[in-house]
Amino acid sequence: MIRKDVNIIELNSENWYECCVLKVAANQTDFIETNAISIAQSKFEPSLKPYAIYLGEKAAGFLMFNSVPEELDGYWVYRIMVDEKFQGQGIGKAAVQLMILEMEKLPNAKKIIVGYHPENSGAHHLYKSLGFIDNGNRFGKEMAVIKYINQ
Repeated sequence: MIRKDVNIIELNSENWYECCVLKVAANQTDFIETNAISIAQSKFEPSLKPYAIYLGEKAAGFLMFNSVPEELDGYWVYRIMVDEKFQGQGIGKAAVQLMILEMEKLPNAKKIIVGYHPENSGAHHLYKSLGFIDNGNRFGKEMAVIKYINQ
């Protein structure tokens, strides 16, 4: 069941700055780019879809996925983060569930893929709990896990 107080909203002129000032915990900074870099990247790669994660009326996180298939013949999640003040409340899980619903609407969506550092135990637990499978795919320092979409 998805938390009813969590929502994802496409990044826009009214919420982009809120996302720029969000931060992960200090021990997570090596695992993810800043939101400002991700937002800039989305302006130069128009297939990337950035979203603000809201808890009620407050921006609590950021996510971004690609709207065109890539490696492993799937759609990739580029970023998912929850601000350090909001972690441990199920917000990230709810946001990923909402993101999956959006990504399932993409043309011929059969796989959703996310890469993360193997040392990132929080990401590992989150994706495993949502049905992502580790088939042994590796890209540089990151492992890639796959969620197969039933069509």
